[in-house]
Amino acid sequence: MDLAGGECGNTSDEYMPSDATSTTKEAGLPRSHFPGAVKQRAYRFDGIGNYSTKEWDLTEANGSGNGGEFSWYHVELPKGNQNLAVSTQYLIDVLCPPLKLNDILTLVSNGPFCGHVDGALVFRVNSPGPAESNFTLRLAARVTENSVVTVSLGRVPRLGFSPTGQSLLSEIPSVGGDGEKGGSGSFVIPEHVLEFLLTMNHSEEADNPVPKTVSNLVVHIIDTHVDHVQDIVTKLEMELDSVELEVDKGGSSLKKQMLDDRKFPKMHLNLQHLLQVVSHGEQVFLRVKEKCATKSWFASEDIVALEELIGRLRRLKENLGFITNRVTAVQAGLDSWQSEQINRKLYYLSFLSMIFLPLSIVTGIFGMNVGGVPWTDQRDPELKDGFINVMTVCVVILFLLLFCFTFPSLYARLSACRRKRALKKSWSINRKAFLRGTLNSGLQRGDYTRI
Repeated sequence: MDLAGGECGNTSDEYMPSDATSTTKEAGLPRSHFPGAVKQRAYRFDGIGNYSTKEWDLTEANGSGNGGEFSWYHVELPKGNQNLAVSTQYLIDVLCPPLKLNDILTLVSNGPFCGHVDGALVFRVNSPGPAESNFTLRLAARVTENSVVTVSLGRVPRLGFSPTGQSLLSEIPSVGGDGEKGGSGSFVIPEHVLEFLLTMNHSEEADNPVPKTVSNLVVHIIDTHVDHVQDIVTKLEMELDSVELEVDKGGSSLKKQMLDDRKFPKMHLNLQHLLQVVSHGEQVFLRVKEKCATKSWFASEDIVALEELIGRLRRLKENLGFITNRVTAVQAGLDSWQSEQINRKLYYLSFLSMIFLPLSIVTGIFGMNVGGVPWTDQRDPELKDGFINVMTVCVVILFLLLFCFTFPSLYARLSACRRKRALKKSWSINRKAFLRGTLNSGLQRGDYTRI
């Protein structure tokens, strides 16, 4: 029983470790004989709300469906340190034949895509990034009238089907440190499993009906992908809430540790990855809706469901924008705190310099050796005040330097005063001329002039 996932069923899983390539070549055996990585699931649906697991036989995917029956084949690639070439090798071992290399490359490539390949509708929302990252999501699907083939990177919650009575979510649980069954018959849920369930915005069995048509299955796959993205965003929000609380209550050592670890820049980068995933999904699923609207086997109510899922992605993008602003605000607060710490240290340093600067000036003045300097008594015995002469020269040079530095500002002030005086004089002349002209025109007309 999967405590956190709730998925069960007799599925046919095949695995292959990433380091088994050389061994398989030497032994001459297919890679699928080595357990370790790739999971395969195959389901058959009867079209009336029932399903069953089936053997992995992709030749039925290209055949015609019997009545309302259709099949679903799902491949789950491992979340590990492998590149796209290794993932492609996994899919070649699992899907070829009957699929061609062109079909495999379309499913595993990076970036968004939606189009027809060999008569089948293929769409993918594969985001670039390291495969082991929690913010790298990849989901691709090949849809025909009677079958669906999907590929995901890691486990997607709520993607499979499980009977309701075989999950901890349908039992009366108690929280404890282990997963053993309690004495009273109730299940004990470990704390880490409970924390995982709290980060999900849905239940594993909530609103998860068995598809009756291929269009229902496509909507179910896209819905689980949107829920998966929502779970990651919810987990990131909870992490940000805890970090904000730590920043408010933490001391200088904690804030310094966060700045040294670059926690918020990394969180900001993860948010940008999620924004890219949501943007790709919004772009691809809109094209899927447009292409499926022309299919006779795609129900109209499923088109409406796809439109609702696209609206969820748009709202999710807005929520990510709000989270990004929160991360930026917290990072700005930490930067301000760091600037205050630096300014405080500089204040202490300037205070020490205020103490020692006069002392250094006094020691520098009285420690000067003026021997050999002009206007001293060593060259001319009649000049006996050599030290005073040197200090006078230093004061004159100091005033010259101060004048050179203050001359631009003094010149600007004088120019401003001169312009202001000229403007005032011009305004006075214009006013007198205006009054004189008004008085003369009034006398010529014989009017009275009010003074």
